[in-house]
Amino acid sequence: MITLRPHQERITNRMRDYNKGQIIVPTGGGKTLTMIVDTRDRHDSINNGTTTVVVAPRILLAEQLCSEFMEVIDTAHTHVMHVHSGETSYFSTTKAEKINLFVNTARTAGENVIIFTTYHSLHRLQEADIEVNTIYFDEAHNSVQRNFFPATEYFAADSDRCYFFTATPKHSLTVSKPGMNDFAVYGQVLANVPAPELVEGGYILPPKVVVKSLPLIKGRKVMYAEDADNLIETIDENNIDKTLICARTTKQIVGLISQSDFCVELAQRGYSWMTITSKTGAIIDGKKVNREQFFETLNTWGKDPEKKFVVIHHSILSEGINVSGLEAVIFMRNMDYIGISQSIGRVIRLGGKSKTFGLVCIPTYDSVGISTARKVQAVVDVVFNKGEPAISEIRR
Repeated sequence: MITLRPHQERITNRMRDYNKGQIIVPTGGGKTLTMIVDTRDRHDSINNGTTTVVVAPRILLAEQLCSEFMEVIDTAHTHVMHVHSGETSYFSTTKAEKINLFVNTARTAGENVIIFTTYHSLHRLQEADIEVNTIYFDEAHNSVQRNFFPATEYFAADSDRCYFFTATPKHSLTVSKPGMNDFAVYGQVLANVPAPELVEGGYILPPKVVVKSLPLIKGRKVMYAEDADNLIETIDENNIDKTLICARTTKQIVGLISQSDFCVELAQRGYSWMTITSKTGAIIDGKKVNREQFFETLNTWGKDPEKKFVVIHHSILSEGINVSGLEAVIFMRNMDYIGISQSIGRVIRLGGKSKTFGLVCIPTYDSVGISTARKVQAVVDVVFNKGEPAISEIRR
């Protein structure tokens, strides 16, 4: 039996009443569950089957969404397919004719179909020329990208029901670039859940921003030793056991690990470390692992109250990935409002009883750090103090 929170009830009711629109929910607000309940209710109320598409920004997230859906959805009369280039235990293809055959075979038999895909592969579904009854765009701010918008626009017009979920809407101030303020494509905002409501309800934690001022360094040189010292100092001072570090580049990550004492200092304090980038792949305590092992370990460590670790990344973990137990994020790099908001979202999920806030640390020792601190403070002010979504604007 699933019990929805009041804001989730509001969302599912709006989805029952409207066939298209935007659903703005802060990270950690449980938007996935509203998609799942909506899908389950459709399966229960429609006798001859229905086709549902779930669009994610990354293969990793498509796989995570699939496992969350399939914990709830009855598989007796439901066929699952993935349309992306990743590995999955379900049937998977990017070939239009195979997609068409899979869907039409199931639907002819009066069965349900759920397709998990990515923005990158969504055009394959368009080429397959299938009937889509409901489509959910997760992290929908990605859909405005030039490569992804044509397929988004197509399904917004062609599907019976179409919903765009995001914590961070992207608007356009120019007619030449798409934005989520194009209501003909994206529909009106059906639900806008303010972050303070979720904090008050005890569903997410408030962030606490700590700006660590360090001696300014003019002209960014290769300085992995200084980066390592600043990170260790920040971890020590704030007594953090489980930390996400947003590094500037993959090069900085490699430098920290191989050209400084960072890993030695961590080991001396009883910490493990892990990193994942598109260039290096996944590494845990110096050993290469596959992505599945990486995320399994990350979640196991996150749930273990005794385990101390840091996870270093450039961008892979910013968006959508659910990780238990992270206590703090340290920004070594500047990001846009979406990246900052999503990264903060990784550490404001509920943890153990002792966790009362998500810590957001910014070491400032050059112009990048100072600029990042200002941006982070602005996002926290808008989202958590004013209760508005962090809207980013495309100006040209």
